[in-house]
Amino acid sequence: MPPVREEEDIREFPSLGPLEAQVIQVFVDGGKVLGLPRSIGEIYGLLFISPEPLSLDDLVERLGISKGSASQGLRALKTLGAVREIQLEGSRRCHYQADTELKRLVGGFIREQVSPHLESGQTKVARLNEIAGNETDPEMRVFFQSRVQQLEYWVGRARIVLPLLQKVLGE
Repeated sequence: MPPVREEEDIREFPSLGPLEAQVIQVFVDGGKVLGLPRSIGEIYGLLFISPEPLSLDDLVERLGISKGSASQGLRALKTLGAVREIQLEGSRRCHYQADTELKRLVGGFIREQVSPHLESGQTKVARLNEIAGNETDPEMRVFFQSRVQQLEYWVGRARIVLPLLQKVLGE
């Protein structure tokens, strides 16, 4: 059974057609799973379904979001490698286009979002090992140490798998 949507999850886009609105919702939902702000999913979704590159002002107008939110979202998407800037002949404005190559999207997400957390996770797990070893109750110490070892194993596996995944995707 699909999850029930809360009213605030569904947003109307009066200036967009039903297909565009549904595509945007797909990317909003996907971004939510990855912990990304709604505006990033909206911006990428509109750029993905747009046959022409769009300017910042186009995004603001068509999505009904603030200029600041659009600017921040574009900056984040550029950092992830999900959008690229396009200069249109005869226009002084910068336009944007979705990059639809899966390897760049996944590679950018791993590089910008997952890898930094893995690095900090390794440091945190080392600290957890120290704390678990200081537990005064012997039973709890054994339990905590086993859980910390499990975390160490997961972090170690992720450090092996992520570079392989990036290599497979051609990043």
